[in-house]
Amino acid sequence: MNQKIADFLKTHAPATPCLVVDLDQVAENYRRYAAVLPGSPIFYAIKANPAPEILDLLAQLGSGFDAASLTEVRQALAAGAKAETISFGSTIKKSSEIAAAHALGVKLFAFDCLPELEKIATHAPNADVFCRILVSNDGAEWPLSRKFGCEAEEAVTLLKRARALKLNPIGVSFHVGSQQRNPAQWDSALAVMAKIFADLRLDGIKLELINLGGGFPTRYRRDIPAPEAYGEAIFSSLSKYFGNHIPKTALEPGRALVGDAGVIQSEVVLVSKRMGEDRRWVYLDVGKFHGLAETMDEAIQYDISSDRTGHLESVVIAGPTCDSADVLYEKADYKLPADLALGDKVLIHATGAYTTTYSSVGFNGFPPLASYCI
Repeated sequence: MNQKIADFLKTHAPATPCLVVDLDQVAENYRRYAAVLPGSPIFYAIKANPAPEILDLLAQLGSGFDAASLTEVRQALAAGAKAETISFGSTIKKSSEIAAAHALGVKLFAFDCLPELEKIATHAPNADVFCRILVSNDGAEWPLSRKFGCEAEEAVTLLKRARALKLNPIGVSFHVGSQQRNPAQWDSALAVMAKIFADLRLDGIKLELINLGGGFPTRYRRDIPAPEAYGEAIFSSLSKYFGNHIPKTALEPGRALVGDAGVIQSEVVLVSKRMGEDRRWVYLDVGKFHGLAETMDEAIQYDISSDRTGHLESVVIAGPTCDSADVLYEKADYKLPADLALGDKVLIHATGAYTTTYSSVGFNGFPPLASYCI
Protein backbone atom coordinates (compact mmCIF):
# COMPACT_ATOMS: atom_id res chain seq x y z
CA MET A 1 0.00 0.00 0.00
CA ASN A 2 1.32 3.42 -0.90
CA GLN A 3 1.40 6.46 1.36
CA LYS A 4 -1.44 8.17 -0.48
CA ILE A 5 -3.90 5.40 0.35
CA ALA A 6 -2.56 5.10 3.90
CA ASP A 7 -3.12 8.83 4.47
CA PHE A 8 -6.66 8.61 3.08
CA LEU A 9 -7.57 5.74 5.39
CA LYS A 10 -6.12 7.52 8.40
CA THR A 11 -7.71 10.89 7.63
CA HIS A 12 -11.14 9.78 6.47
CA ALA A 13 -11.55 6.54 8.47
CA PRO A 14 -14.17 5.14 6.06
CA ALA A 15 -16.51 2.40 7.18
CA THR A 16 -15.35 -1.08 6.25
CA PRO A 17 -15.23 -2.94 4.03
CA CYS A 18 -14.11 -0.46 1.42
CA LEU A 19 -11.87 -0.30 -1.61
CA VAL A 20 -9.55 2.67 -2.11
CA VAL A 21 -8.01 3.19 -5.57
CA ASP A 22 -5.06 5.49 -6.27
CA LEU A 23 -5.71 7.15 -9.64
CA ASP A 24 -2.07 8.20 -9.96
CA GLN A 25 -1.08 4.53 -9.93
CA VAL A 26 -3.68 3.77 -12.59
CA ALA A 27 -2.21 6.51 -14.79
CA GLU A 28 1.32 5.19 -14.27
CA ASN A 29 0.24 1.66 -15.17
CA TYR A 30 -1.47 2.91 -18.32
CA ARG A 31 1.64 4.80 -19.44
CA ARG A 32 3.85 1.75 -18.93
CA TYR A 33 1.59 -0.55 -20.95
CA ALA A 34 1.10 2.07 -23.65
CA ALA A 35 4.88 2.04 -24.10
CA VAL A 36 5.46 -1.73 -24.27
CA LEU A 37 4.24 -1.98 -27.88
CA PRO A 38 4.40 1.58 -29.25
CA GLY A 39 1.55 2.39 -31.59
CA SER A 40 -0.69 -0.40 -30.30
CA PRO A 41 -3.93 1.01 -28.94
CA ILE A 42 -5.10 -0.02 -25.51
CA PHE A 43 -8.70 -1.09 -25.03
CA TYR A 44 -9.15 -1.00 -21.25
CA ALA A 45 -11.28 -3.94 -20.08
CA ILE A 46 -14.04 -2.00 -18.33
CA LYS A 47 -15.21 -5.08 -16.44
CA ALA A 48 -12.07 -4.95 -14.30
CA ASN A 49 -13.24 -1.76 -12.61
CA PRO A 50 -15.81 0.56 -14.17
CA ALA A 51 -15.55 3.39 -11.61
CA PRO A 52 -16.38 6.62 -13.46
CA GLU A 53 -13.23 8.26 -12.10
CA ILE A 54 -11.09 5.51 -13.65
CA LEU A 55 -12.87 5.65 -17.00
CA ASP A 56 -12.66 9.47 -17.08
CA LEU A 57 -8.92 9.32 -16.37
CA LEU A 58 -8.19 6.68 -18.99
CA ALA A 59 -10.25 8.49 -21.62
CA GLN A 60 -8.25 11.64 -20.94
CA LEU A 61 -5.03 9.65 -21.35
CA GLY A 62 -6.20 8.42 -24.75
CA SER A 63 -7.25 4.88 -23.90
CA GLY A 64 -9.80 2.95 -25.88
CA PHE A 65 -12.24 0.63 -24.14
CA ASP A 66 -13.23 -3.03 -24.33
CA ALA A 67 -16.93 -3.31 -23.50
CA ALA A 68 -18.68 -6.53 -22.52
CA SER A 69 -22.21 -5.09 -22.55
CA LEU A 70 -24.26 -2.15 -23.77
CA THR A 71 -24.04 -0.67 -20.28
CA GLU A 72 -20.25 -0.65 -20.55
CA VAL A 73 -20.47 0.96 -23.99
CA ARG A 74 -22.53 3.74 -22.45
CA GLN A 75 -20.13 4.06 -19.52
CA ALA A 76 -17.22 4.57 -21.92
CA LEU A 77 -19.14 7.17 -23.91
CA ALA A 78 -20.11 8.96 -20.70
CA ALA A 79 -16.42 9.14 -19.81
CA GLY A 80 -15.74 11.00 -23.03
CA ALA A 81 -14.54 8.14 -25.21
CA LYS A 82 -15.30 8.33 -28.90
CA ALA A 83 -17.41 5.51 -30.26
CA GLU A 84 -14.67 4.47 -32.70
CA THR A 85 -12.35 3.77 -29.73
CA ILE A 86 -14.75 1.22 -28.25
CA SER A 87 -14.55 -2.50 -29.00
CA PHE A 88 -17.68 -4.51 -28.22
CA GLY A 89 -15.50 -7.44 -27.31
CA SER A 90 -17.95 -9.91 -25.82
CA THR A 91 -18.78 -12.81 -28.12
CA ILE A 92 -22.18 -13.24 -26.45
CA LYS A 93 -24.42 -10.24 -27.15
CA LYS A 94 -28.15 -9.66 -27.40
CA SER A 95 -29.33 -8.56 -30.83
CA SER A 96 -30.85 -5.46 -29.22
CA GLU A 97 -27.50 -4.56 -27.65
CA ILE A 98 -25.68 -4.94 -30.97
CA ALA A 99 -28.19 -2.67 -32.66
CA ALA A 100 -28.08 -0.08 -29.87
CA ALA A 101 -24.28 -0.01 -29.78
CA HIS A 102 -24.15 0.35 -33.54
CA ALA A 103 -26.64 3.23 -33.36
CA LEU A 104 -24.35 4.90 -30.83
CA GLY A 105 -21.51 4.74 -33.34
CA VAL A 106 -19.65 1.60 -32.25
CA LYS A 107 -18.12 -0.05 -35.32
CA LEU A 108 -15.95 -2.85 -33.91
CA PHE A 109 -17.54 -6.14 -32.80
CA ALA A 110 -16.17 -9.54 -31.76
CA PHE A 111 -17.60 -12.97 -32.57
CA ASP A 112 -16.57 -16.62 -32.32
CA CYS A 113 -19.42 -18.53 -34.00
CA LEU A 114 -21.75 -18.26 -36.97
CA PRO A 115 -24.95 -17.31 -35.09
CA GLU A 116 -23.17 -14.38 -33.41
CA LEU A 117 -21.71 -13.29 -36.75
CA GLU A 118 -25.15 -13.37 -38.33
CA LYS A 119 -26.57 -11.25 -35.52
CA ILE A 120 -23.89 -8.64 -36.15
CA ALA A 121 -24.56 -8.67 -39.88
CA THR A 122 -28.27 -8.10 -39.27
CA HIS A 123 -28.06 -5.48 -36.55
CA ALA A 124 -24.75 -3.73 -37.28
CA PRO A 125 -24.45 -3.80 -41.10
CA ASN A 126 -21.03 -2.99 -42.55
CA ALA A 127 -19.40 -3.24 -39.13
CA ASP A 128 -15.76 -4.14 -38.57
CA VAL A 129 -15.50 -7.59 -37.00
CA PHE A 130 -12.80 -9.76 -35.51
CA CYS A 131 -12.91 -13.42 -34.61
CA ARG A 132 -11.84 -14.70 -31.21
CA ILE A 133 -9.61 -17.78 -31.39
CA LEU A 134 -9.29 -20.45 -28.72
CA VAL A 135 -5.70 -20.71 -27.46
CA SER A 136 -3.90 -22.36 -24.57
CA ASN A 137 -4.32 -20.75 -21.14
CA ASP A 138 -1.50 -22.72 -19.52
CA GLY A 139 0.10 -20.69 -16.74
CA ALA A 140 -2.90 -18.43 -16.14
CA GLU A 141 -4.22 -18.17 -12.60
CA TRP A 142 -7.74 -17.45 -13.89
CA PRO A 143 -8.19 -19.42 -17.17
CA LEU A 144 -10.69 -18.27 -19.81
CA SER A 145 -10.28 -21.01 -22.39
CA ARG A 146 -13.51 -23.02 -22.14
CA LYS A 147 -16.35 -20.59 -22.76
CA PHE A 148 -14.92 -18.37 -25.49
CA GLY A 149 -13.16 -18.73 -28.82
CA CYS A 150 -13.22 -21.05 -31.82
CA GLU A 151 -10.60 -23.24 -33.44
CA ALA A 152 -8.34 -21.66 -36.04
CA GLU A 153 -9.76 -23.68 -38.93
CA GLU A 154 -13.28 -22.57 -38.04
CA ALA A 155 -12.11 -18.96 -37.74
CA VAL A 156 -10.92 -18.98 -41.35
CA THR A 157 -14.35 -20.18 -42.50
CA LEU A 158 -16.13 -17.62 -40.32
CA LEU A 159 -14.03 -14.70 -41.51
CA LYS A 160 -14.79 -15.66 -45.11
CA ARG A 161 -18.44 -15.77 -44.19
CA ALA A 162 -18.17 -12.32 -42.64
CA ARG A 163 -17.11 -10.93 -46.00
CA ALA A 164 -20.04 -12.65 -47.70
CA LEU A 165 -22.36 -11.03 -45.15
CA LYS A 166 -21.00 -7.63 -46.20
CA LEU A 167 -19.15 -7.12 -42.96
CA ASN A 168 -15.53 -6.01 -42.79
CA PRO A 169 -13.36 -8.82 -41.39
CA ILE A 170 -10.38 -6.92 -40.00
CA GLY A 171 -8.66 -9.34 -37.68
CA VAL A 172 -8.50 -11.88 -34.92
CA SER A 173 -8.24 -11.87 -31.15
CA PHE A 174 -7.28 -14.32 -28.44
CA HIS A 175 -6.83 -14.41 -24.68
CA VAL A 176 -4.06 -16.37 -22.95
CA GLY A 177 -5.91 -16.35 -19.61
CA SER A 178 -6.21 -13.79 -16.86
CA GLN A 179 -3.23 -13.24 -14.57
CA GLN A 180 -0.87 -14.82 -17.07
CA ARG A 181 2.60 -14.75 -15.50
CA ASN A 182 4.41 -16.27 -18.49
CA PRO A 183 5.24 -13.74 -21.25
CA ALA A 184 6.14 -16.61 -23.60
CA GLN A 185 2.53 -17.81 -23.61
CA TRP A 186 1.69 -15.39 -26.44
CA ASP A 187 4.18 -17.11 -28.77
CA SER A 188 2.20 -20.22 -29.70
CA ALA A 189 -0.95 -18.13 -30.10
CA LEU A 190 0.77 -15.76 -32.52
CA ALA A 191 1.99 -18.71 -34.57
CA VAL A 192 -1.65 -19.70 -35.04
CA MET A 193 -2.61 -16.13 -35.91
CA ALA A 194 0.06 -15.99 -38.62
CA LYS A 195 -1.36 -19.11 -40.26
CA ILE A 196 -4.86 -17.64 -40.23
CA PHE A 197 -3.56 -14.45 -41.84
CA ALA A 198 -1.78 -16.47 -44.53
CA ASP A 199 -4.75 -18.75 -45.25
CA LEU A 200 -7.13 -15.83 -45.67
CA ARG A 201 -4.70 -13.91 -47.84
CA LEU A 202 -5.04 -16.73 -50.38
CA ASP A 203 -8.74 -15.91 -50.57
CA GLY A 204 -8.17 -12.21 -51.01
CA ILE A 205 -8.91 -11.26 -47.41
CA LYS A 206 -6.15 -9.15 -45.94
CA LEU A 207 -6.51 -8.99 -42.18
CA GLU A 208 -4.96 -6.00 -40.48
CA LEU A 209 -5.40 -6.43 -36.70
CA ILE A 210 -4.37 -8.83 -33.96
CA ASN A 211 -6.05 -8.12 -30.66
CA LEU A 212 -3.59 -9.58 -28.16
CA GLY A 213 -6.24 -9.69 -25.46
CA GLY A 214 -5.67 -9.23 -21.78
CA GLY A 215 -3.95 -11.52 -19.34
CA PHE A 216 -1.32 -9.02 -18.25
CA PRO A 217 -0.94 -9.55 -14.52
CA THR A 218 -0.72 -7.61 -11.30
CA ARG A 219 1.39 -8.68 -8.35
CA TYR A 220 -0.34 -10.66 -5.64
CA ARG A 221 1.67 -13.01 -3.41
CA ARG A 222 4.09 -13.98 -6.17
CA ASP A 223 6.38 -11.83 -8.26
CA ILE A 224 5.48 -11.12 -11.88
CA PRO A 225 7.53 -10.01 -14.90
CA ALA A 226 7.65 -6.31 -15.69
CA PRO A 227 5.35 -4.96 -18.42
CA GLU A 228 8.40 -4.48 -20.62
CA ALA A 229 9.08 -8.22 -20.53
CA TYR A 230 5.68 -8.86 -22.09
CA GLY A 231 6.28 -6.27 -24.79
CA GLU A 232 9.66 -7.73 -25.68
CA ALA A 233 8.34 -11.30 -25.80
CA ILE A 234 5.33 -10.38 -27.93
CA PHE A 235 7.33 -8.25 -30.36
CA SER A 236 9.88 -11.04 -30.73
CA SER A 237 7.11 -13.50 -31.63
CA LEU A 238 5.48 -11.04 -34.03
CA SER A 239 8.80 -10.59 -35.80
CA LYS A 240 9.36 -14.34 -35.94
CA TYR A 241 6.00 -15.15 -37.51
CA PHE A 242 5.27 -12.04 -39.57
CA GLY A 243 8.74 -10.83 -40.55
CA ASN A 244 8.68 -7.31 -41.93
CA HIS A 245 4.89 -7.34 -42.29
CA ILE A 246 3.80 -7.11 -38.68
CA PRO A 247 0.08 -6.29 -38.49
CA LYS A 248 -1.50 -3.74 -36.22
CA THR A 249 -1.85 -4.97 -32.67
CA ALA A 250 -4.05 -3.94 -29.76
CA LEU A 251 -4.02 -4.78 -26.05
CA GLU A 252 -6.90 -5.28 -23.61
CA PRO A 253 -5.37 -4.89 -20.14
CA GLY A 254 -7.74 -4.64 -17.21
CA ARG A 255 -6.20 -6.15 -14.10
CA ALA A 256 -2.76 -4.80 -15.05
CA LEU A 257 -4.00 -1.21 -15.06
CA VAL A 258 -6.03 -1.14 -11.87
CA GLY A 259 -5.14 -4.19 -9.78
CA ASP A 260 -2.20 -2.87 -7.78
CA ALA A 261 -3.80 0.59 -7.54
CA GLY A 262 -6.42 -0.60 -5.05
CA VAL A 263 -6.51 -1.75 -1.42
CA ILE A 264 -9.47 -3.12 0.52
CA GLN A 265 -9.64 -2.27 4.21
CA SER A 266 -11.60 -4.82 6.19
CA GLU A 267 -12.46 -5.40 9.83
CA VAL A 268 -12.03 -8.60 11.80
CA VAL A 269 -15.52 -9.71 12.85
CA LEU A 270 -14.60 -12.88 14.71
CA VAL A 271 -11.58 -14.99 15.60
CA SER A 272 -12.28 -18.51 16.79
CA LYS A 273 -10.82 -22.01 16.94
CA ARG A 274 -12.88 -25.08 16.20
CA MET A 275 -12.57 -28.11 18.47
CA GLY A 276 -9.96 -30.50 17.16
CA GLU A 277 -8.36 -27.95 14.81
CA ASP A 278 -4.96 -26.33 15.28
CA ARG A 279 -5.64 -23.26 13.18
CA ARG A 280 -7.75 -20.28 14.14
CA TRP A 281 -10.50 -19.07 11.84
CA VAL A 282 -10.39 -15.36 11.06
CA TYR A 283 -13.70 -13.97 9.80
CA LEU A 284 -13.60 -10.64 7.96
CA ASP A 285 -16.42 -8.27 7.05
CA VAL A 286 -15.62 -8.83 3.37
CA GLY A 287 -15.86 -12.12 1.51
CA LYS A 288 -16.66 -13.86 -1.73
CA PHE A 289 -19.98 -12.06 -2.06
CA HIS A 290 -18.53 -8.61 -1.38
CA GLY A 291 -16.04 -8.62 -4.23
CA LEU A 292 -13.55 -11.39 -3.47
CA ALA A 293 -15.06 -13.87 -5.92
CA GLU A 294 -11.64 -14.53 -7.44
CA THR A 295 -10.67 -16.37 -4.27
CA MET A 296 -12.82 -19.20 -5.66
CA ASP A 297 -10.67 -22.33 -5.60
CA GLU A 298 -8.09 -19.99 -4.02
CA ALA A 299 -7.05 -19.03 -7.55
CA ILE A 300 -6.16 -15.39 -6.88
CA GLN A 301 -4.21 -15.06 -3.67
CA TYR A 302 -4.11 -11.51 -2.32
CA ASP A 303 -1.52 -10.28 0.14
CA ILE A 304 -3.20 -9.60 3.50
CA SER A 305 -1.58 -7.54 6.25
CA SER A 306 -2.37 -5.94 9.61
CA ASP A 307 -0.72 -3.57 12.05
CA ARG A 308 -0.39 -6.27 14.70
CA THR A 309 3.17 -7.40 15.44
CA GLY A 310 2.64 -10.76 17.07
CA HIS A 311 4.29 -13.89 15.70
CA LEU A 312 2.64 -15.26 12.58
CA GLU A 313 0.51 -18.37 12.70
CA SER A 314 -1.43 -20.30 10.08
CA VAL A 315 -5.10 -19.38 9.80
CA VAL A 316 -8.23 -20.04 7.79
CA ILE A 317 -9.69 -16.81 6.40
CA ALA A 318 -13.41 -16.51 5.74
CA GLY A 319 -16.08 -13.94 4.96
CA PRO A 320 -19.07 -12.97 7.13
CA THR A 321 -22.03 -14.46 5.27
CA CYS A 322 -24.09 -17.50 6.14
CA ASP A 323 -23.00 -19.31 2.97
CA SER A 324 -20.49 -22.07 3.67
CA ALA A 325 -18.80 -21.31 0.32
CA ASP A 326 -17.71 -17.97 1.78
CA VAL A 327 -14.27 -19.25 2.79
CA LEU A 328 -11.44 -17.33 1.17
CA TYR A 329 -8.32 -19.30 2.04
CA GLU A 330 -8.13 -22.68 3.73
CA LYS A 331 -5.64 -24.63 1.62
CA ALA A 332 -3.18 -21.84 0.83
CA ASP A 333 -0.65 -21.19 3.56
CA TYR A 334 -1.89 -17.90 5.00
CA LYS A 335 -0.38 -16.61 8.21
CA LEU A 336 -1.59 -13.70 10.32
CA PRO A 337 -0.38 -12.33 13.67
CA ALA A 338 -1.34 -14.46 16.66
CA ASP A 339 -2.57 -11.37 18.51
CA LEU A 340 -5.02 -10.40 15.75
CA ALA A 341 -8.31 -9.65 17.49
CA LEU A 342 -11.94 -8.65 17.08
CA GLY A 343 -12.25 -5.15 15.61
CA ASP A 344 -8.75 -5.05 14.13
CA LYS A 345 -8.35 -3.71 10.61
CA VAL A 346 -6.64 -5.73 7.88
CA LEU A 347 -5.56 -4.63 4.43
CA ILE A 348 -6.14 -6.78 1.35
CA HIS A 349 -3.67 -5.58 -1.24
CA ALA A 350 -3.86 -5.32 -5.05
CA THR A 351 -7.65 -5.48 -5.04
CA GLY A 352 -8.33 -2.72 -7.58
CA ALA A 353 -9.54 -5.19 -10.21
CA TYR A 354 -12.52 -7.55 -10.23
CA THR A 355 -13.77 -6.67 -6.75
CA THR A 356 -16.44 -3.96 -6.87
CA THR A 357 -17.83 -5.50 -10.06
CA TYR A 358 -18.14 -8.90 -8.39
CA SER A 359 -19.79 -7.50 -5.26
CA SER A 360 -23.39 -8.60 -4.72
CA VAL A 361 -26.19 -6.07 -4.42
CA GLY A 362 -27.27 -7.31 -1.01
CA PHE A 363 -26.66 -10.97 -0.21
CA ASN A 364 -27.52 -11.48 3.48
CA GLY A 365 -28.38 -7.77 3.58
CA PHE A 366 -24.76 -6.67 3.26
CA PRO A 367 -24.37 -3.61 0.97
CA PRO A 368 -22.13 -3.65 -2.11
CA LEU A 369 -18.46 -2.95 -1.55
CA ALA A 370 -17.90 0.78 -1.08
CA SER A 371 -15.30 2.36 -3.34
CA TYR A 372 -13.22 5.53 -3.22
CA CYS A 373 -11.01 6.81 -6.03
CA ILE A 374 -8.41 9.31 -4.86
